[in-house]
Amino acid sequence: MSPRLLGGLLALSLALNAFAIAGGVTVWRQLKAVEARMAERLPPPQPSFRQAMDDLSPETRSRVEEALRAAALDAQPDFERAREARRQAIARSAAAELDRSAVSALLAESREAELRGRIRLEAAALDLFETLTPEERASLSPIFARRLKGPRRPEGPRPPEAPAPP
Repeated sequence: MSPRLLGGLLALSLALNAFAIAGGVTVWRQLKAVEARMAERLPPPQPSFRQAMDDLSPETRSRVEEALRAAALDAQPDFERAREARRQAIARSAAAELDRSAVSALLAESREAELRGRIRLEAAALDLFETLTPEERASLSPIFARRLKGPRRPEGPRPPEAPAPP
């Protein structure tokens, strides 16, 4: 190979590497800009329940833990019934013959039991909040945040259930 050809290939290689590096830097900067814009749109993260509890005095923390534990034990049968009805609905839906009305009834029972449990927990938390200072209530208010798994559904009325086929 002639020195002139090697020089040309070296120059071409340097140009391509510079182009690739510039492109990589540009993509990285754009990605960071998009992440920054997305972070601006998101609400600030709520402190965790554990962090909120750490902000309380030891006496108040103990009282809050005791009250919430009692509320959870009180609501436990509702949540157990919800799980059991959901398991039964799953089993019925996997049967050879689908009994739509039975599965639908079990799913409704599961939702209602879970709602009863949530109502008990929230009512007990509100009873507890009546005994707290405004600062303590503000610290603990994230316990009312409902954390969903998966994408959030828009709020509003639920669509009506489809009627069972004749």
